[in-house]
Amino acid sequence: MNAPARKATFSGVKSHRNSMIGKIHVARKQLNMVEDDYRQLLLDTTGEISLTKCGDAQLVKMVDALKAKGFQALPTKRKTADHPVARKARALWISLYHLNAIENPSDQALEAFARRQLRAAQLQWADQTQGYKLIEALKQMAERHGWSQEGGRAKAGNQVHVLQRCLCEAIRAKLEAKGLCPHDWTLEQAAYRLSGQRLSTIPTIEELSLLAKALGNKLRENK
Repeated sequence: MNAPARKATFSGVKSHRNSMIGKIHVARKQLNMVEDDYRQLLLDTTGEISLTKCGDAQLVKMVDALKAKGFQALPTKRKTADHPVARKARALWISLYHLNAIENPSDQALEAFARRQLRAAQLQWADQTQGYKLIEALKQMAERHGWSQEGGRAKAGNQVHVLQRCLCEAIRAKLEAKGLCPHDWTLEQAAYRLSGQRLSTIPTIEELSLLAKALGNKLRENK
């Protein structure tokens, strides 16, 4: 029963070792080191003439020696979470930004919020069966800021459309409360005043999304 654990540990160690070797090759290229200079540094630093003969501690020393010569490792770019829960959470997060319910619409800010809700280091690794906790937390925030989530109970084909219209209405209501638009300002009037565009008789989801962004921009400009 212990075999799988040993295999996973070995795999992790091997992956880390390969990562360090790859970093050394990147550093050599970044510093434009010729073969002789590179080999001499490797020998002086590790006592070996080949990376394959170096242990992990020696590889670390080699990376440090290259950093001392000016090598700057690029930060590792995290993969953006792309599972269904993450996509829904990101859409809600951006909408909450337009609603002025949050200050930062970035993926990093969403990741930080998700960590508190799901206790996962990254949203990409979160247990999908627990994703509802994150979505519900975002919906509750929306409700507190006047964005009704009742649209989620509409027929499947109309859910997003109803929610987007409710979002626009919620932002418009905030603008009215701050005296930034007339009390009888309709969404159609808002679209024309803010962007010079007229909404379709039955606005599309894309039109409503653009209107939410325009309304949100006006709200933040006058915060």
